[in-house]
Parts: sequence; C-alpha cells; structure tokens
Amino acid sequence: MTPWLRKIHKWVGLIVGVQLLLWTTSGFVMSLLDHDAVEGKAYRASAPAARAWPPDALAPAQVVAAAATKVQTLTTGWLLDRPVYHLSDSESARTVDAMNGAAIEIDATLASALAAASYAGPGKPATSQRLDKTLEVRNHDGPLWRVDFSDANDTTVYLSAQTGRVLEHRNKTWRLFDVFWMLHIMDYAGRKNFNNPLVVTMAVGGLWLALTGIWLLVASFHWHEFVPQRFRRRRELAVYAPDGTRLSTLASAVGDSVYVAMARQGLHLPSNCGGGQSCGLCEVRVRGVAPPPTAADRAHLTGAKLKQGYRLACNLHPSADMRIEVDAGAGLWTRHTAIVEHVDAVTPFLREIRLRMAQAPGPEFRPGAYVQIHVPEYALQRADVLHPEHHREDWAALDLPAALTNKKPVRRSYSLAMPVERVGGCLILLARFSPNRAHGKQLPAGKGSTWLYSLKPGDQVHFSGPFGDFALKPGGREKVFIGAGAGMAPLRAMLHACLDTGAKERIHFWYGARSLRDTPYIEEMEALAATHRNFSWHLVVSGETNAAFASAQGQVHEVVQEMLLSRHPYLQACDFYLCGPPAMLTATRALLRELGVAEEQVAFDDFKI
Repeated sequence: MTPWLRKIHKWVGLIVGVQLLLWTTSGFVMSLLDHDAVEGKAYRASAPAARAWPPDALAPAQVVAAAATKVQTLTTGWLLDRPVYHLSDSESARTVDAMNGAAIEIDATLASALAAASYAGPGKPATSQRLDKTLEVRNHDGPLWRVDFSDANDTTVYLSAQTGRVLEHRNKTWRLFDVFWMLHIMDYAGRKNFNNPLVVTMAVGGLWLALTGIWLLVASFHWHEFVPQRFRRRRELAVYAPDGTRLSTLASAVGDSVYVAMARQGLHLPSNCGGGQSCGLCEVRVRGVAPPPTAADRAHLTGAKLKQGYRLACNLHPSADMRIEVDAGAGLWTRHTAIVEHVDAVTPFLREIRLRMAQAPGPEFRPGAYVQIHVPEYALQRADVLHPEHHREDWAALDLPAALTNKKPVRRSYSLAMPVERVGGCLILLARFSPNRAHGKQLPAGKGSTWLYSLKPGDQVHFSGPFGDFALKPGGREKVFIGAGAGMAPLRAMLHACLDTGAKERIHFWYGARSLRDTPYIEEMEALAATHRNFSWHLVVSGETNAAFASAQGQVHEVVQEMLLSRHPYLQACDFYLCGPPAMLTATRALLRELGVAEEQVAFDDFKI
C-alpha cells in the first residue's frame, strides 16, 4: 500500500501545491493593490449636498395608486436635478417623475449625463452601451448601461437601465484585482462563490495530504532505526552458490536488509546505487518461500524471476532465518588486481581500457558478464582527466569543476567489451564519461568514469566479479542486437563470440548514437558486415546523418520497428539482446511486448547509469 500511497500523495501534493501557490500569489498581489483605486474612488464625484424634497411633489400614496402593477418598495431620489420615485417589485424596477407621476425612460443620452455627473476625472465619455449582464457588475440583476471614459485608468461607469442609479465605477486596477480574486476563490465562472466545489475539493485534498503525510512520515521510520545494531535480535542468513554449495552463514540483525547484512561481513553484492533500490543489480534468490515482491522488485526484475523467488537484496529484510542464493557465488569473496595495459579514446566520451590480470581469466569471464571496479577515494584536478588532443574541443565544452573528488570508495559496473580469448586473456572495458550537465541541469561528474579517465598504462585496478546473467542463449536462432551508448560493450563481445565460433544464423546489430562522432568501432562493424554475409550492421543517429555510414536517423527503437520488426515474417523465431541507457531500454522492451515477443526471447542488461 505504501508505494501506491506515496505515488498518489506525490501527485495530489503537486495539484494542491500549485493551488497553494496560486492562493499565496493572488493574496499577495491583492494586498499590494491600492484599495481606493480598486474601489474606483479616484475619479468618483463627491455626493451632492442634500436637497429639500419639493413640497408640491406627488404623495407616495398617489404614485402607488396610479401604478399599473403591484409595488413592493418605493424610494425617493434625484436624476440630476429632477426629483423621482423608484418603484420596484419582485421582478422589475422603474422610475417615475415625482412631480407628475410620468414614467422616465433611462435612454443612452440620459445614461451618459448621469455617468458624467458621477465622474470627476479628465476623461471624455464614449457612447453608452446597453448590456443585459456583465461580470464587472455581477451582483446586479437587470439591464444596465456601460459608459467608458478616456482616462489613464480606463474608467467605466455602470448604471441601472431601469432606475438610472450609478452601480459601480470600474477601472484597470479593479480588473487586475478581479483576475487574482478569481484565482483566489477558484470561481472561474461567476467570481463570487467562495464555497464553490473547486475550493471545497482543494480543502479536502489538503486535509488528505496532511493526513497521508503524517502516515508516510510514520511509515518511513522503523523501530530498529532507533535501536543500535548490537542490541537487536539476530537471524541466521545462509548464503548459497547456484550449484547448491553453502558458501557462508551470517548473523543478520533484525531490521537490516540482506544487502546491509552481507556488507557488514565484507561481502558486497553488485550495486551501483549503494542499496538505494534504483539500479536493480543486487538480486538474490530466496530458497524456500520468498516474501511478496515489493514495488522496487517488480520495477527491476522480470515476472519469471519474481516467480523463481528472486528479490532485490537491498529491499529484502529477513524477519526469520533465511536462505539465499547469489549468482556470483564465491566471486563475492574475491578481489582481483589488474594492470592497465592500454587506454584508447574510441570517441570523445567513450574510452576503451585494456586490463591484464596476474592470472589468466577463467570461463566465467564470458561475453555479457560485467565486473565491479573498485573506485578508491581520490582528489583529482581538471587536468588529471585525460583526453587526446583531437578531442580538445569536445572536452572544452564541458563545464567541469577545477577539482573532482570522491570522498569514499564506491563500486561501478563495466561490461566486457570483447571475448577474453580474442585479446590474449585481457579484459576490455568500455567506459562512458558522464559530464556534469544533462538537459540543462547541473549534475556531478560520474565518480567511476572520472577515475577511469585518469588512468594511464601501468596503473593498478582492483575489481570483483565477473557477475551477471546477460549471456548468449544456446541454439542457432536468429539474433537481433539493439544497443546505444556504452551498451556497445557487451553486445560487441557477444557479436564477436558468435562470429568467431562460425555462427550461421542471421544476426542484426542496430546501434543508436547522437552522431557519427559519438559512435565507436564503425570501421570494425563495417568490416565484419563485409566479411560475414549473415551479419548486418545498422547505425542510427539521432542528430546529423551521413549516407556513407548511417542507415537511418531517429531513435533506434523506432527505426528498428519501422525497418525490421514491422516487416519481419516471424518474430517468434528471434532472440533479442538489448543494452543501453535506461530510457532506450525501457522503450525497446515496451515495443517488443506490444509486438507479442515473449519475455523469454529478450535478454537485456541495464546498469542504470
């Protein structure tokens, strides 16, 4: 319930928050406006001195008796210098001459004269306009006259077309006030109902927001956060390898996640987010009955894995003794050391790094696997982040700080970019530098990529692994590789593994980049396509295009849909391998689901970087 409540709370908070901002802003603006100006007092003539009622005027009883309809109220008044009686009933009002009882029609000429008598400004009156109703005099029922004056305040005088009485003086200050009044009371039609349904809805929404906020605040804390770890009860956490070998038995404090419990014992599961439930790398399989999956589990793990008992270790809190299985097995206990042999800038922001281990890598270093580089604490200067001279302009455009630091060790994941057998037992990594600007926002430079881009031949690197279940499926089914960015690395390794072993099935590689300059290994892919008739290479650029290399322009998943998937006679006979930025990966997986491609046909790798 809590994830859904958080989501609803967020969107209700946005809606109510916008209205709170409007309430605050409108109230502030209305308080700044001059009250007398809003009331239209600036050019309003002073009320005339009281005048004696003429003694020879008709008596009220005579006027009422002579009226053709029933009279409910009768009042005296003056139209300019003319004494009058105002008569009204439940449906209408009218004015008669107090001297002879004759009905007086409030025409345009008289309305202009009455408006001019009520006005004391420098403006000249325009032609009178008769109106049935207007929002500027919304509390008056019945026809009225509008007389505009040509002054700096855009003054308008409104009069009753039945009695000739001056109803309101309006001006541009009042009109500005009225707009903010409308926003304040949320009555966008009549502008006078302070208890309209929208206001009531916002009030209820604000109350709901406060109550759910209190609940979420309480739900965000757990009792164990207030109890030191050494005082909490212990649970036994048994760790197994995929082959059933029991690797270790750990003591887990109640309240700790599996990720934290293992880290306390020095066993660091793969993770780029440090247990923040955002990268999805720390998956483990619960032996026995697994707890219900959380929203984070469902977001990062496939339905098939959830059914098999896989859960994210950072979101798995043992309430009793638990047995878990880790895909990495004993690899979690290992720490490898390698020496940097060669560094090659294949594009301005993609760097190939060749590492040589002290011992020959085993079969677990297969195409599709990744290693976790141990990034140490560092304090680098801008000049320590190396790049070749021909990439100077690209790097000059980055807004990098003078000092780049990492205050505590972290781990970052990088896939093998070539089969180790093809490069003499070395590990080839492809690292993308993450600039500190994205979509106009200021972001810190990537901690892992910054350090890797400072490496030189001879430097020492520590890593764990390999990890991951992204691998080529057995069998000779048609293969479709779709990638972008640093996703080139595992797909390139898989492609070479297929072609080097003499694969005969049809193989497609669709790769998306912003431009040709951002695309690595173009010549290599062209050469492979020319050598192997069963392999086709397709470059899709989202920026400029070039007929010599690019197949199309646009987003890679959209181009693949148009140029391959929509024309393919039998997608169920294909295996798909996806790797790239999260947005591209999400869009491509959604596209394949829409086309009816089964989950078992799709293998993907997403490091959320």
